[in-house]
Amino acid sequence: MHPNAPIPHRPENPLDILIHAGLIAILAISCYLVFKPFLNLLLWSLILAVMLYPLHGWLKARLGGHDGLTASLIVALCLLVLLAPTYLLTVSLIDSVQHALEAIRGGGLLIPPPPDSLADWPRLHALWQEASTDLAGVLRRLVPDFRQFSLDLLRRVAGIGAGFMMLVGALVIAGIIMAFGALGHRSARRISRRIVGVQRGDRIVALCTATIRTVALGVLGIAFIQMLLIGVGFVLKGIPGAGLLALVVLVLGLAQVPATLVTLPVIAYVFATEGASVTTVIFAVYSILAGLVDNVLKPLLLGRGVDVPMPVVLIGALGGMVASGIIGLFIGPIVLAVGYRLFWEWVDGTGSEDATRASSEPDGR
Repeated sequence: MHPNAPIPHRPENPLDILIHAGLIAILAISCYLVFKPFLNLLLWSLILAVMLYPLHGWLKARLGGHDGLTASLIVALCLLVLLAPTYLLTVSLIDSVQHALEAIRGGGLLIPPPPDSLADWPRLHALWQEASTDLAGVLRRLVPDFRQFSLDLLRRVAGIGAGFMMLVGALVIAGIIMAFGALGHRSARRISRRIVGVQRGDRIVALCTATIRTVALGVLGIAFIQMLLIGVGFVLKGIPGAGLLALVVLVLGLAQVPATLVTLPVIAYVFATEGASVTTVIFAVYSILAGLVDNVLKPLLLGRGVDVPMPVVLIGALGGMVASGIIGLFIGPIVLAVGYRLFWEWVDGTGSEDATRASSEPDGR
């Protein structure tokens, strides 16, 4: 045989195909296991980068086209917006816990006698009656259960702290991604074209980008802004547990539940303890307006991009929180919304192709 003659093609052995597929699967699983600890961090970074990239383009045009400088400025501003309110809420939460402990130790925390309506519940009535006369003794008896509850609470607080640190790290990585935004966009288009073809690749990239920005700005952004407004007002007013109440407002915002469920009881508490005055009236008006700010922001932000049903966002928030903790509360809705839109894009695309093919075929009747 001539040395330059082409090698005849041999049909693939099924065993060779199986071995190749197994090696590829082993490589893919190994890469996933190595990358798994950083998966949430990368997802969060990509979400933040896609959400903030329009701002990056707007500032870049006014800063002489410097990508790195623009991205660094955006990251610094975001960290400033995050750290200042978070510091205030954390200090308020610590002060509330310290005051509660001091009140318990000094006997300043008084519990009223149980109402007569609890007479049909003897054990609860007896426990309440004992707590109203000897709260310290009841707490000493409940120390083992309270210790376990405290440990669980500390674990959850530590999880929130870890989630916040991950958010800070994700912001820094998002800044790096934004600095190379044009290259990243081209890479996304190449990957999408390789997966779904040239014709639909660019459309898929645009759809994912619009979905991320819609959910991030229209749901997460509004909930976060509302939490900051209400939380800062609670902190300045000295409301006990302002940090926890602000987190409740955030969860309610993600669940699309009105924040007035938190603000109205707090306003009632302020009027009951301080009476009617100029300060309390101003606080009440501010809290009501802050609780209704989502009604103004939703038409501005949710009206852009694509439509994602609120149940999808709610399921994504709850499922993400169960799966990944506090950071999943933010990542879950966006990931599920993107999957939801891609699924219906696939359904509508397949249906339109079938309809086009059916209409082009001759009638067989």
